[in-house]
Amino acid sequence: MVLMTQASAIGRTGRRRHDREIIALALPAFGALVAEPLFILADSAIVGHLGTAQLAGLGVASALLTTAVSVFVFLAYATTAAVARRVGAGDLGAAIRQGMDGIWLALLLGCAVIAVVLPTAPDLVGLFGASDTAAPYAVTYLRISSLGIPPMLIVLAATGVLRGLQDTKTPLRVAIAGFVANAVLNVVLVYGAGMGIAGSAWGTVIAQCGMAAVYLVVVVRGARRHGASLRPDAAGIRASAQAGVPLLVRTLSLRAILMIATAVAARLGDADVAAHQIVLSLWSLLAFALDAIAIAGQAIIGRYLGAGDAQKAREVCRRMVEWGIAAGIALGLLVVVARPLLLPLFTGDATVHDAAFPALIVIALGQPLCGVVFVLDGVLMGAGDGPYLAWAMLATLVVFTPAALLVPAMGGGLTALWGAMTLMMAVRLLTLWWRARSGRWIVTGATR
Repeated sequence: MVLMTQASAIGRTGRRRHDREIIALALPAFGALVAEPLFILADSAIVGHLGTAQLAGLGVASALLTTAVSVFVFLAYATTAAVARRVGAGDLGAAIRQGMDGIWLALLLGCAVIAVVLPTAPDLVGLFGASDTAAPYAVTYLRISSLGIPPMLIVLAATGVLRGLQDTKTPLRVAIAGFVANAVLNVVLVYGAGMGIAGSAWGTVIAQCGMAAVYLVVVVRGARRHGASLRPDAAGIRASAQAGVPLLVRTLSLRAILMIATAVAARLGDADVAAHQIVLSLWSLLAFALDAIAIAGQAIIGRYLGAGDAQKAREVCRRMVEWGIAAGIALGLLVVVARPLLLPLFTGDATVHDAAFPALIVIALGQPLCGVVFVLDGVLMGAGDGPYLAWAMLATLVVFTPAALLVPAMGGGLTALWGAMTLMMAVRLLTLWWRARSGRWIVTGATR
């Protein structure tokens, strides 16, 4: 009896320790994640007062830029896992050296994107079907803002370095400072200097460069403190790119799923596609909260595996699944309770409300499932299990595509489409849960 009581006390102590770690990393990570979309919201609010054509041009250019940057989010994920492993192994110099490889890769990729976007900007805007009045503004904003892609990719990689070092507070501070600077610069350049939409683009580029500069100062100081080289290393950059390829496949597959869902919604009618945009926006916002827990999982799991502590890695995985379920239930209840208040914020059209109302119930019911999916996704990323994640997401795409395309063919509406989205998350859960239970993701050591 005494032994059982002691074991129970030890278990509670271990859970509390894991909880403190998760909270310390997840809360700042959530703040940083939410701060990033505020850049576009601030630009939209300021440019919107210039005119409808300018706002429409900003919308097209922002969609292209967001897609370009989100494709390379693997720079943060892969770097976090690699750096955290070396931190766990007690080699901070090698951890920062690994992070520098990721930053050099980010710079190379950013320059390549600029080389593509600058000459093809009119063609890219044309693919989105921008009107003749909006297209010139979209091209102007896209060309100027593309100069900010290298610093934004550096920010992604450097964020991964700090997360791997178990620091999510610095990215939060930088994100907040960047948002404030962006808003101030936009107002000054757009209205004070009379530069119009070009001023908004330049304000964003300057803010992004400032954020990248702050990150580089932090990383360079760490490199000098621990004797890590700052020079580009071809072998290290290749290794970072190879680790990122599976996560790139995963990200592209997920983006394809979201694009297919939007294309199907467009075939259902104007009210349905408008309602879909609202539901998708809310679903994405909820994903930020769950992704914050996943980010904590990447950092903690990587550190434990790097330290050779497989048992702790299993324990924190189980605890984070519990966190994911609890967070999902809380968010689902929040959606149900706030549902009558949310829809009027987006539109007063009763037809759109009628289409979105039941779809919101579907995403509310699916939040606990989403919570587990996000957590396990983060755990496997932290373990460096990218190839499996790539194959699992491709399999999910294969299942989701016919299910989504059958929605209009079978006479289904938006609720049925979000049922297909829930099916997609269920497939992800099955593939991730199977992998987590198998234990094959548990590979200890400074490298996988």
